[in-house]
Amino acid sequence: MYLDSILLFIISFSESRGQVTVTQPPVVTFSPGDPSVSISAVASSTGIDDDMSWYLQKPGQALKLLIYKVKTLQSGTPSRFSGSRSGTEYTLTIPGFQTEDAGDYYGMGDFGSPDRLI
Repeated sequence: MYLDSILLFIISFSESRGQVTVTQPPVVTFSPGDPSVSISAVASSTGIDDDMSWYLQKPGQALKLLIYKVKTLQSGTPSRFSGSRSGTEYTLTIPGFQTEDAGDYYGMGDFGSPDRLI
């Protein structure tokens, strides 16, 4: 069994108003049964607006989209997952963290068109 972890992930991209960087905290470990898990990502400016998505990656698998446009659940994402935004801080919340939730979580800014995932 692998650790339930969230890895450091830094995303940078350029836009017409300058560069925006999204930063997540270093590795944090959670265990199944934890009452609620919150994962935050902070943007260096408001350039992302509501174009933040959350992804899950399990070992040996591709990234899986969980949430897009800050809080819209992708089809197949459990309804207990939720996303929120306060200014430049974006949060993914998972109440009742379960074994099947294990993996690496990434917050990514979707800037421009859907084919320009940054």
